[in-house]
Amino acid sequence: MNKEQEYSIGRPGTPWGELEKADWLHMQYIKRSYQEQVVAKLAPLKQHFEVIQYGALPYKPEQYPLFIVKTTAWDKRKANVLITGGVHGYETSGVQGALRFLQHSAQEYSKHFNILVAPCVSPWGYETINRWDPNTVDPNRSFHPDSPSAEATLLMDYVRGLNIDITAHFDLHETTDSDNSEYRPALSARDGIAQDNWNIPDGFYLVGDTKKPSPAFQKAIIAAVEKVTHIAPPDASGRIIGAPLEQKGVINYDKKQLNLCGGFTDAQYVTTTEVYPDSPKANDENCIQAQVAAVCGGLDYIMSVEG
Repeated sequence: MNKEQEYSIGRPGTPWGELEKADWLHMQYIKRSYQEQVVAKLAPLKQHFEVIQYGALPYKPEQYPLFIVKTTAWDKRKANVLITGGVHGYETSGVQGALRFLQHSAQEYSKHFNILVAPCVSPWGYETINRWDPNTVDPNRSFHPDSPSAEATLLMDYVRGLNIDITAHFDLHETTDSDNSEYRPALSARDGIAQDNWNIPDGFYLVGDTKKPSPAFQKAIIAAVEKVTHIAPPDASGRIIGAPLEQKGVINYDKKQLNLCGGFTDAQYVTTTEVYPDSPKANDENCIQAQVAAVCGGLDYIMSVEG
């Protein structure tokens, strides 16, 4: 085993059982406040939007209510847009970018779209700065029937209960250095399988959907974000995180097959953003601005082609 794959829990090559998962959970602790950094920012939005509690995480329902923000000028003639942040709770700019879009941009775009924003899908992960839930389940691999993730199930149930067609889905993420220092070693230990991808791109990139890549849509987002922050180059083999480059700053995954958040609707336009907050060329504010630019760039493109 490579040194970078060593982890403090379990034995190399042996998947975790309940004891190891309990040991991992015992190591986790609160590092920041969901109530202060997310929920408190929703209250002022009620002046212009509908703020709906669509559920609560069952392991701590009072501490972790789940919210979605809905534009009020709902019109069946408008296209419906879903924006999700914090599916991986540790990816800060996805959460804060979704909130910033609501604060500064959503009202104007609501003239053209019906907009739903779930700013923090995984609040326990946000507070403990984790990718997984308390049961070592990755919510962003759990958007499927009979999901083991309450975070995924509650969001899917709410959106599907609206009985609407989603035209576009923006799922806001980050790639951080902690992927190599914590997540990938933990994943290797949990599953008993060595990881072969340790690439962390320096810059912003997008993950489109293999089944409906929408290259012009992705290109428009990259062009908008490039005005705010730098775009990740491919590695020496022409790939980003192991996937072939589809175009500048864009790779594709089969989102439904991988049970990703971006695949649970049948939206025509789907993208997952990835910013790199640990880059020497970026900072927290720059990453939030990049998330907002991505959403605005994508919506501007849809307006230009859909009318």
